[in-house]
Amino acid sequence: MPIQSFLTSRFMGSLAAAVLLGAAGVSHAQTTIKLGWTTADSEADPYAIAAHYFAEELESAAPGEFKVSFFPNHQLGNDTAMLQAMQFGTMGAGVITGTQVGTLESAFQLNDLPFLYANNEQAHKVLDGEVGQTLLSKLESKGIVGLGFPEAGFRHTINNKRPIRTPADFDGVKLRVQPSDLFISSFRAIGANPVPMAWSDVFTAVQQGTVDGLEIPLPVIFANKYPEVTDYLSLTSHTYNALALLMSKQTFDKLSAENQEIVRQAAKRAIKRQRETVAGNNDEVLEQIQAAGMTVNEVDDVEAFRSKVSGVYDEYRGKIGADIVAKALEQVAE
Repeated sequence: MPIQSFLTSRFMGSLAAAVLLGAAGVSHAQTTIKLGWTTADSEADPYAIAAHYFAEELESAAPGEFKVSFFPNHQLGNDTAMLQAMQFGTMGAGVITGTQVGTLESAFQLNDLPFLYANNEQAHKVLDGEVGQTLLSKLESKGIVGLGFPEAGFRHTINNKRPIRTPADFDGVKLRVQPSDLFISSFRAIGANPVPMAWSDVFTAVQQGTVDGLEIPLPVIFANKYPEVTDYLSLTSHTYNALALLMSKQTFDKLSAENQEIVRQAAKRAIKRQRETVAGNNDEVLEQIQAAGMTVNEVDDVEAFRSKVSGVYDEYRGKIGADIVAKALEQVAE
């Protein structure tokens, strides 16, 4: 072969190799996801568990395709600020309290209806089915993609005044609740003095006696060190604390169709694992809470509490969507 032809052949071969390498580099460009939540980055915290499992499942399904950076402890702001950041595309994903998603889309208030679910299985049945998909789909027009519902478990009451065994025990208890009209209505109906407050302010408020207590799930109580500042834990199980694993629609829409499906399936697997872990942790967490010095009690009669809040269902049925409430009630009654 003449030397010129040889050099031309070598050059063209090298050029082809460079093009192929460049194409490979483009197709495997990492997607960076800023993932935030408000609570502690703890092995016991349900928000943190959901975030880490989601990142693990993404890496397992598509090694090197996604780089997930974690921002716990309201580093990116409170739930409202993070929802807005996802809408603007400045934050990739979040594990957000379902109640606060309700400020963006009122249908999410379904899960805050007091004493709606008797157990986790009922909640999973509703949220993994038609009702849950309806809720998630309502976020698309608001710039957010709903990926599913991890859980923090049932919410219980902690305070420094007295054990809560009957509705009368709530009398005079100044209780921090999530900034939600539905929560305020529910606890007023039961007889407490509800005080809406951002999560970032609550620990100090309890410590200083600004409020007597609050209502949160077991793992959040322990992971965020509330046994250090509260005396009584009453297992009221008044609402099921559904979380929401969300992604910015701007981030999601930049993905290929293949990677969008990878994200959805990774979220599904992560949520399944997260629920199993949270449920498995509950007994151990309760023991640790008791060992830390809190007095723990069951409530005497759930129906006594439920009868106090029937008006809340009437008040919020229209805001949530009468068809959504009816379908959920139908499923939990099956």
